[in-house]
Amino acid sequence: MAIDDNFNEQQNKLIETLDDLEGSQLDEALEGLRAADIAEVLEHLDEVKEGREKVLHLLKKLSLERRAHIIGYLNDDLQASLAEEMPDETLLIILEEMSADERADLFNLLDENRREKLLRQMARQEREDLKRLASYEEGTAGALMTSDYVAINSGMTVSQALMRVRQTAPDAETVYQLYIVDSEGRTAGTMSLRQLMVAPPAAKVDDIMIKDVIQVSVDQEQEEVANLIARYDMLAVPVIDGDERLVGIITHDDAMDVAAEEATEDMHKGASVGKIEGGLRGASLFELYRKRVLWLVLLVFANIFSGAGIAYFEETIEAYIALVFFLPLLVDSGGNAGSQAATLMVRGMATGDVRTRDWAKLLGREVGVALGLGLTMALAVSVVGIFRAGPEIAMVVALSMVLIVMVGSLIGMILPFVLQRFNLDPATASAPLVTSIADASGVLIYFALATAILGLPGS
Repeated sequence: MAIDDNFNEQQNKLIETLDDLEGSQLDEALEGLRAADIAEVLEHLDEVKEGREKVLHLLKKLSLERRAHIIGYLNDDLQASLAEEMPDETLLIILEEMSADERADLFNLLDENRREKLLRQMARQEREDLKRLASYEEGTAGALMTSDYVAINSGMTVSQALMRVRQTAPDAETVYQLYIVDSEGRTAGTMSLRQLMVAPPAAKVDDIMIKDVIQVSVDQEQEEVANLIARYDMLAVPVIDGDERLVGIITHDDAMDVAAEEATEDMHKGASVGKIEGGLRGASLFELYRKRVLWLVLLVFANIFSGAGIAYFEETIEAYIALVFFLPLLVDSGGNAGSQAATLMVRGMATGDVRTRDWAKLLGREVGVALGLGLTMALAVSVVGIFRAGPEIAMVVALSMVLIVMVGSLIGMILPFVLQRFNLDPATASAPLVTSIADASGVLIYFALATAILGLPGS
């Protein structure tokens, strides 16, 4: 079996000797491997022949608690597939051992009949909590949050609050940030565990808590939440419902996962590729084809405009055939400059560094930058033009380079703002789209200038 170079020695050893490992040998092979490492091994095994049997073989040797922790790191397809093969009794225990947010994610992967059967076997409080967490729309704060947090009642003393932390800490996702709630469940304030530990035992938590609490609503987009946590360097952010009651928290590690997911999605859009569910490695041949074909076909028709521009200036091209030599160089330069500008704008918008109101300021700056880039590139290409086709052609090529780079840059810079203005994702201003528009513009600019400056013989 081929072993991935990215795996460490312990992961390789586990894969190579899995069939022979039992008891203490298995424990030794797993020593030093965290749940995420073992999950990576399982996903690797699942892709090879008879791999599913090996995955089940390893999982069955682990305790249910560790099994639940590992399953939370697996991709959705493998989670759902493994859950289907488990008896209800085993799956129920694993769900109970998982953290609240991971439990809800796995629950949503099950078919409706299985979900109903499992819910009937759960304790009332667990059942209601799971149904609530699983009900939120994917991509929102509600779907991302966990209900495993430490809440302290307003009016408690520090001593009472510490007792509350000890009682709830074993099941909490994090204990480093604590939340104070009033009698109606609304967030009254927050404090760190350090603040609580160094405060006098008889002091009231209301007197030492931070009252200006940053919080998000359950229906807020997960990307906004991730940006908020990153901006204020928070360990976790509280989530409130429509009645402003505290219903969960989103931790920093979950926000990092969202940031990575959103960045990947934006990169795919930037390359005119649709969202690939479950990751690239597990995607089928047809899914990869389907996610890429639509934009490529549309851009084929967009490039017809470039062909139409060339056809329109056939007489100029016939008269000065040397112009054709510089055509790819010029239009590619415009497309490259436009792609750079679009990438900078899209990423700036995604991180919050650039806002719609900044377009005028950025437009003026882009004109200056594009002019400088165009002049530099024109100087370089004019030398080639003189030696290849003479000073007149060189002048046309140099002027065209300046204009094409400026137009391409402005297209790349403006298009994300236009898309955002019409409530479309700015990431759709992808490199292939910008390049296609810049190519058509470049053809028209180049041959129009050539016709105007050089004219046609006999005219």
